[in-house]
Amino acid sequence: MTATSLHPGQKLSALVVCHNEAHQLAECLQLLMFADELVVVLDRCTDASRDIAVQFGATLVEGAWPLEGPRRNSGIAACTGEWIVEVDADERMPQALADEIRTTISHAPAHGTHAHFLIPFDNYVGRLLVRHGWAGVWGVRAAPRLFSRGSKVWGDQRIHPRLTLLGPRGRLVTPMIHYVDRNLSDMIQRLDRYTTQRAADLRASGDIGLLRTAIRRFFSRFIKCYFLDHGYREGAWGFVIALMGGLYPLLSHLKARLDQET
Repeated sequence: MTATSLHPGQKLSALVVCHNEAHQLAECLQLLMFADELVVVLDRCTDASRDIAVQFGATLVEGAWPLEGPRRNSGIAACTGEWIVEVDADERMPQALADEIRTTISHAPAHGTHAHFLIPFDNYVGRLLVRHGWAGVWGVRAAPRLFSRGSKVWGDQRIHPRLTLLGPRGRLVTPMIHYVDRNLSDMIQRLDRYTTQRAADLRASGDIGLLRTAIRRFFSRFIKCYFLDHGYREGAWGFVIALMGGLYPLLSHLKARLDQET
């Protein structure tokens, strides 16, 4: 995006939405102290997440949200900055990215102009950087995490809500660090959670789809992750990620269908 004038005084809010993230929240927030404001949404937290957020001087939004989209929208509404950077508790903001964000918003259009920027991701399993094979719902390679007020609204879906984005799109260069899963067991547990939530969305929509379509999507997603997105370059992890990506629509359909029959 090309800026027409400089606005170095624009306020930046950093938003973190979490549920029982005490084991990693402090490390996440520490790297967001470059922002003018910290906002932390605490969704049914029963651990020390609240105490940690208070220690960092964050503005707190507390409650219970059955859907991810409204929970995130509540956090966005609580931010007072002209610009917002949205970070999950399992993500880390490198100093180089913080500097790039500051530079970007200093050259951004004036308050009231809609715009958003994609931030690339370096995805880790444990401490292993896995660069290839992430696709679709199973891994984010880039996402619109930096945006001006009013330019981003989350949808009402339980899992991976749809986004409404306004204004021109830019792209930053420095990646966000994302600790996706700790190990294979963690990845399998995430698949179970995601497919359960997706099945609930399918049942709520009244259209769970056809089994043959879900089977076809299993193969198409596996092929995309493993071959088209070069997951094979990651060895066994690339195969596992492609397998998880393929199983996601198939298991979601089967859970939606079989849960209705029991």
